[in-house]
Formats: sequence, structure tokens, C-alpha cells
Amino acid sequence: MFSPAEFYNFLPPISKAYGTACLLFTTASQLGLYDVFYIALLYDYVFKHFQVWRLITNFFFLGKFSINFGIRLLMIARYGVQLEKGPFERRTADFLWMMIFGALSLLVLSAIPIFQAPFLGISLVFMLLYVWSREFPNAQINIYGLVTLKAFYLPWAMLALDVIFGSPLIPDLLGIIAGHLYYFLTVLHPLATGKVILKTPMWVRKLVARWRIGAPTPQPSSRSGAQPDRSTDVAFRGRSYPLNE
Repeated sequence: MFSPAEFYNFLPPISKAYGTACLLFTTASQLGLYDVFYIALLYDYVFKHFQVWRLITNFFFLGKFSINFGIRLLMIARYGVQLEKGPFERRTADFLWMMIFGALSLLVLSAIPIFQAPFLGISLVFMLLYVWSREFPNAQINIYGLVTLKAFYLPWAMLALDVIFGSPLIPDLLGIIAGHLYYFLTVLHPLATGKVILKTPMWVRKLVARWRIGAPTPQPSSRSGAQPDRSTDVAFRGRSYPLNE
């Protein structure tokens, strides 16, 4: 049985860093240390006043302390961690690139008037949930002890619950769109065509290596006849379950 400190120390680096940043930003806001207006994504201030930090800081605010905030934080601790320790194990650069690509996609989507949102943290968390649901589609999930369903349907169930409880629809929907875009480019399209069009950039790999973030990527065996592991060339590794599942 781990203590809270031991549990925290064993969390993978990217999920731990993102979850910690979200908790710190929210705590500082609750203590009145800053006004969330100054970290919100407002494109007028970004382009007219060169407040470029808003393109980053908006992802670290998940709302004020509430049940919804706790649920979002737990989603990072569960789904983000399971991804980073499962299909992305020893592939820290790929996981970091997934987060970066998701953030960039959300920034572009939020520039569309109907998708405008001042904070995209919830959307980024929902993207993690969507990718996790496609990676573990047959996992059985129990929602509030009321209903059990396959993980494949979990993002849509969570979206429906948010709408029922009065939460905005757009943040969840943006996360699903960004997650599907990533999944399509890294899994569905390569499986259908054999061509990989979204790879983890070398600068991300160098950044991870330079700062020694996570475990190093395993090198392919040099034994005769051994084939290199192509998973290090793409941001996500396709699975063998049916795509229409």
C-alpha cells in the first residue's frame, strides 16, 4: 500500500507534471494570488497586445475547486497515467508530442467562433480520455455505480453526463475532435494506407533526452535478422483490434 507521497513519486513524468500544474494554477486562483482573466485564451490580447503566454497558460486551469475539478484531475491520474505506463511506456517523447499536438489542435479549433473557449484544459483532458478509450476499447467501466459499459463509449457517456449536469458541451466536444484527429493520423490512416504522416519531431526527442525525462527509448537489437522497432518512428502504435469495434 503506497502512501500519497510514494504514489505521487511513482507517477510517470508528463502526466505528473501536467496534473501538478493544473492543481497549482487552480489553488493559486482560489487563494486570490492572480485573476484567471490574465491566463485565459483571448486572441485579441494575444495578437494585439502580444500576450503570448495565454496560448499556454489556459491549458492549466480546470475550473474552480468543485466536484468537476476533482473528476478532471482524477482523469489525468488514471487515463493519462495508464496511457503513459501502457502503450507509451518508454516512449516519453511520443506521449509529450501527443499532448503538444493536442494542444495545438485545440488552439486552432478554438479560433473558430462557434468553438471559442477561454480555457482549454478540460478539452486536453478529454483528449486523453478519448485516446485512452481507443487504446483500451474493451475495458469495462462502471459509471457512478449505475451503469457498466465498454471504454470505447466512455467519452460520449461523460459528455452526456456533463450536459445533463449543466456543464458546457463545447470543451468536451473539442477534446473528442482533437483526440480523434490524433488517432486518425497516427493509427487509422497508417493502417489503411501504410503511410505515416504524423511523426514525433526530432526536437521533441532531443528535448526529452536533454532533460532526461522518463525512461530512454529502447534501442533495436543488433543481432542478425532482428528488425528495428518502428514504433519509435510514429507518435502512436496501432493495435490489432478491429477498427469498427
